[in-house]
Amino acid sequence: MNQIVETANGVHIPQLGFGLYKIKDGQTFERTVEEAIQVGYRHFDTAKIYGNETALGRVIQKSGIPREEFFITSKVWTTDLGYRATKKAFEQTCRKLNVTYLDMYLIHFAGPHYVNSWKAMEELYDEGKIKAIGVANFEIRHLEHLKKNSRISPMVNQVETHPEFPQHELHDYMVRNQIVHEAWGPLGQGSKALLEHPGLAAIALRYQKSVAQVILRWHLQRGIIIIPKSSNPQRIKENNEIFDFELNEKDMEQIRQLDTGKRYSVSPSGYMVNPIYVKLMKQFIR
Repeated sequence: MNQIVETANGVHIPQLGFGLYKIKDGQTFERTVEEAIQVGYRHFDTAKIYGNETALGRVIQKSGIPREEFFITSKVWTTDLGYRATKKAFEQTCRKLNVTYLDMYLIHFAGPHYVNSWKAMEELYDEGKIKAIGVANFEIRHLEHLKKNSRISPMVNQVETHPEFPQHELHDYMVRNQIVHEAWGPLGQGSKALLEHPGLAAIALRYQKSVAQVILRWHLQRGIIIIPKSSNPQRIKENNEIFDFELNEKDMEQIRQLDTGKRYSVSPSGYMVNPIYVKLMKQFIR
């Protein structure tokens, strides 16, 4: 069971997806993705920097389910920004995933030369090799700059979003500009403080759901695509059981009040010098 979000160009994206960040290639990865497919997930989010595109392609092929039933997203990493580099990176990603097209391709960060990367992605979109093109970790200033230097507006922006960092201003901007909001880290990177918040626990108790399910439901009702990740079979199943209840307006407002501006990961404004980014780069180069 899932819901659909439609992009400005008419592409249907399953609102609940499965994130693959930090799930490494190997037996654990295969078991995790196989479990997700068995539960019913068909939307998978990967990236070159995650190092698991090949493994995802292998598991999808082994599933016996037609490729067309899957919605596959990947991303061009900062080291591949620029027109020619992005074209090359896209072809490499398709080879690793063993696919002839991507459902969605995103610019991972607004690094140097991202406008030239976007021009390459526009061409790949025109050629039918990507169904939806978008960005990740873009702020309003980046989106405005891209709008002034592109033929096609981004269809999706994937950004850190959770109750403590709901991105209200950016969300409203994207709604006005027909850019779909996709949340990574929708559960605050598994923050214990968030998942044990007494206000959320009280809401969860009323609906006989977990706090994580309440948070994911809150995202859905904001019209946001979510890509929670877990390698725990019970949580994989639990995260999928969010379509049989609905939060009321009072609950939605109560969760809205949890906004503290707290990020759990990289700030787009300073990611080039952020220790997390530097660590990722070292891992990538190795």
